[in-house]
Amino acid sequence: MPVLNEVSHVRAAVDSLLQQDYQGPFEVTLALGPSIDGTTELVEEMAAIDPRIQVVTNEVGSTPAGLNTAIRASHYPVVIRVDAHSVLPPDYARIAVETLERTGAANVGGIMDAQGVTPFQKAVARAYGTRVGLGGTPFHVGGREGEADTVYLGCFRRDSILKVGLFDESIKRGQDWELNRRLRESGGSVWFTPRLKVLYRPRPSLSRLARQMLSTGLWRGELARRFPASNGLRYFVPPLMVLGVTFGVLLGLAGLGQLIAGTAPWLLLGFLIPGVYLVFVALATIAVARPDGFRAALWFLVVLPCIHFCWGVGFVLGYLKLTNNITAHAGRGL
Repeated sequence: MPVLNEVSHVRAAVDSLLQQDYQGPFEVTLALGPSIDGTTELVEEMAAIDPRIQVVTNEVGSTPAGLNTAIRASHYPVVIRVDAHSVLPPDYARIAVETLERTGAANVGGIMDAQGVTPFQKAVARAYGTRVGLGGTPFHVGGREGEADTVYLGCFRRDSILKVGLFDESIKRGQDWELNRRLRESGGSVWFTPRLKVLYRPRPSLSRLARQMLSTGLWRGELARRFPASNGLRYFVPPLMVLGVTFGVLLGLAGLGQLIAGTAPWLLLGFLIPGVYLVFVALATIAVARPDGFRAALWFLVVLPCIHFCWGVGFVLGYLKLTNNITAHAGRGL
């Protein structure tokens, strides 16, 4: 588990690991980045109490660097990758290892079960778990067990990931997808099973969600540029939507200029494009967000465009190779 500025979440995450019903020996390796919120002191306190917890220093502070540091420091033939925002059910490790042995896969993973506490978090969780939000990949919405391009987190054969070179530390987000790409190219399989569900707590504020989506979009655009043959068309839907809505607004504004100038304002038709998108957001809210209550549904009206536009804008910038210029501001401590 890479840990950086996670004082609010890390205890629950680590406790869920220590409470696994897996019968074999295991260790919990935390790669601790340069935190400034009290995470360091909390992690050291937990490690002093339970000898199964070992702490290694992640001087770089990034997620892939922390993962690689923790994997190199581990001692067992199976590696389970965990996020500090996640809470594993007690049977997670047992089911993951059983599936790994049964299928012969190089990596096994399941569903990111996003659940919110506040109305805002509930809206974000609902967007994560529906096709209108993050595109409907199996590890967000579920599906049948079988081979997949990528999975959430993952239970790896240690020798398999050592063979392909661990996580690419030049990729700050999307490193799981990229590692799974190399595992598949080397002849291994990546296996999805809906039996594995990991509780995930969404970001608690709109600003933090926006930064997360911008950073994620930046790196997805970077990956789409680096590995064009490995990216599906669904990754291009949000950036195309952003470009379409932006173009429509510009046309509509030009139409207002025509109207002021006294000429035929036919360019006002451009406003139809953002209008269609707004109708889509409203219908999506009615269709999927009502079970969470009125306040969460109101937040959904804001959360859905935030996800789409921040991710889409990030994708365009990343695809145009502006990742390095922006990630330093958008990706730290997310």
